[in-house]
Amino acid sequence: MPIPVPDPVRAADVPALVATALDAMGDVLDELGALFAGVGEELALVGGPVRDAMLGRAHHDLDFATSARPDVTEGLLRRWSGGGTWDMGRAFGTIGARRGDWVVEVTTYRSEAYDSTSRKPTVAFGDTLAGDLGRRDFRVNAMAVRLPGRVVEDPFGGVVDLVEQVLRTPGTPEDSFGDDPLRMMRAARFTAQLGFSVAPDVVAAMRAMAERITIVSAERVRDELVKLVCAPYPRRGLALLVETGLAEHVLPELPALALERDEHHRHKDVYEHTLTVLEQAMDLEHRLGDGPDFIARFAALMHDVGKPRTRRFADDGTVTFHHHDVVGAKITRKRMKALRFSGDEIDAVALLVELHLRFHGYGSGQGTDSAVRRYVRDAGDQLERLHVLTRADSTTRNKRKADRLRRTYDDLEARIAHLSEAEELASLRPDLDGNQIMEILGVGPGREVGEAYRFLLELRMDEGPLDTDRARTELLAWWSAREGDEA
Repeated sequence: MPIPVPDPVRAADVPALVATALDAMGDVLDELGALFAGVGEELALVGGPVRDAMLGRAHHDLDFATSARPDVTEGLLRRWSGGGTWDMGRAFGTIGARRGDWVVEVTTYRSEAYDSTSRKPTVAFGDTLAGDLGRRDFRVNAMAVRLPGRVVEDPFGGVVDLVEQVLRTPGTPEDSFGDDPLRMMRAARFTAQLGFSVAPDVVAAMRAMAERITIVSAERVRDELVKLVCAPYPRRGLALLVETGLAEHVLPELPALALERDEHHRHKDVYEHTLTVLEQAMDLEHRLGDGPDFIARFAALMHDVGKPRTRRFADDGTVTFHHHDVVGAKITRKRMKALRFSGDEIDAVALLVELHLRFHGYGSGQGTDSAVRRYVRDAGDQLERLHVLTRADSTTRNKRKADRLRRTYDDLEARIAHLSEAEELASLRPDLDGNQIMEILGVGPGREVGEAYRFLLELRMDEGPLDTDRARTELLAWWSAREGDEA
């Protein structure tokens, strides 16, 4: 699948784009600029909002840099917002506030650097906008608009990089990544978000310094990875992680897939297949709601990570990956735990990886109603994402085979819809509840009730809804046989 290329911005269009974007932010910019100027402090819009203004994109989350120290900033933002502020980033000089739809964060001019062993940057406040811009990650993010006069500052040629659609660092990439190794992840993330290429010297520094990413906390790496996966061009960013060796440290399961092309070329390249599945899942995620769906995308990225451990060559040279779904789910859990994802996120992605082959057990669509009920039960609240992942997992170039798989899955979804309407599959429960089970069997709460409940649930899966008399008869027959086995 070709990688889409965003429309480039032309240098001649930048002034008009900036003026239009700044006008849309006018009240906020002018009011804050006047407030800070009134107490003798500098203020400038910086970073992403300036970059995106030059790309003709609007922002409601605004970042500013200032000469003011945090205590001064806090008082001014309280006046502007008419309410509270937040200061979780005070140690880094950042104070935030909200007014209506506008969210602003104002940071004191600063410089920061890692030592060779620390996970946390040491922070020193600076006194000039130029010095602050010089410590930023990339030239496209090292532009500013001074306020209240709206004077554009571009000391490092960020506009040129926007026009050329390339990421370069303000100083040497080695110095930039030495100050904060997470910037290497940000290079991949911005590649995925903007569709830009990365300058050769930046790529070379990433490759040489990749291991340094290990001093960054798992939470910061995770957050960058989520932004990358949810970006418009994730394939670009992921390919950069693999190319530079960063993936070996943050998501080693991905480059491992590139080793799956066997010497006889009798099995498709699992790495390329995985990236294609990710893009096809993106094409289908409108079924899940508005905006990117991280769970579905990450499940697509991880769905085949069990293959390296399960690959076997048969005597005739064919390749098998038996149980790679189960193995892959375990690998996924381990990786997501290492990246400090939440339990709910881990459970959701691991379940999808484990179930991504389940559909293929239904042959040409002739699976029983019992099998369909179990499919829905096992997927639980991830059923819609499982539909997306399973459809996306078809990357065959054989049109006849692709059409057959699509028709088969269409049939499965139609059967799920029919049974759901008739049987409320989303809330499948036995035909007798716990109280009824205890009354019929003459037992109190305990292990036997749970066993009886599971028996009735399996019966419900096999035969569909039963009336109370039939369920009672089946329960008593099971109970009698169980007591006979234990005698």
